[in-house]
Amino acid sequence: MQGNSLFLGRLRGPIKSAMILFIGLTLVLYAYLVGQRILSEESYGMFEMIRPAGRPLVQVMLASLSAALIFASLFLSDTKGAIETPPDGFFDLVSVILGRLAMIMTAFIVLVMFYEVVSRYVFSRPTLWANELSLWIACFVFLLAGLYAMQQRSHIRIYIIYDMMPWWAQKASDMISVLLIVGFTFALVWGGYTDAENRFMRMETFGTAWDPPIPGIVKPALLIIIVLVCIQAVSNLIADWNKVPESHTPADEIDEVEIENIRRTLEDKN
Repeated sequence: MQGNSLFLGRLRGPIKSAMILFIGLTLVLYAYLVGQRILSEESYGMFEMIRPAGRPLVQVMLASLSAALIFASLFLSDTKGAIETPPDGFFDLVSVILGRLAMIMTAFIVLVMFYEVVSRYVFSRPTLWANELSLWIACFVFLLAGLYAMQQRSHIRIYIIYDMMPWWAQKASDMISVLLIVGFTFALVWGGYTDAENRFMRMETFGTAWDPPIPGIVKPALLIIIVLVCIQAVSNLIADWNKVPESHTPADEIDEVEIENIRRTLEDKN
């Protein structure tokens, strides 16, 4: 397995073990809390999950969940996808790891919404928190996916004019694009830092029955991640500076690996 490792090497095994350990611990603690909620009057629900102060068991479960997400992101980012651009340098690794975290969080959104659908339409007991929790997670998925897309150079780009330019003009265009990103980032941080700090310091909540601190967490996260996107854009410019110019055709958009997987699936069914 070390031969397929991108950066963990010998740490791949321990990281995997830690991931399994914390996932198991999180599931055990969650099952215990669910059982306690069913059998005991003194129980913890989703309201207490975002207010863990004075509740050691909830704090341990949240810490275990956080550790599980961190180790899972590290482990899953140690392999390269079939059509992925491999990470090249520290900032690329950070972006890939956070991209894997976004992928995991997408699965959490599906689970939350599935729970809400079953609870609402099967048991006629809709929740107060599912929609807001999925919104909360989706905010981070959106932000982290943007960072991952920047590392993969997969944002929408139009090459018709770019491909006709000489090398020096292409590099000038790249520099202008990055300077625009840097300028936008500076303006966003300059204009939004005070507001983000105020929201975070008072941990501004959503103003609903569940009342999660979405504004108090998402606004600072927005500024932090946009700075990471800016750094990644500069890193891409440096990494791609001496690469041979590429010519782009519509065939570049065809995912041969995915087509082959679909073909195999159809053949297996037949």
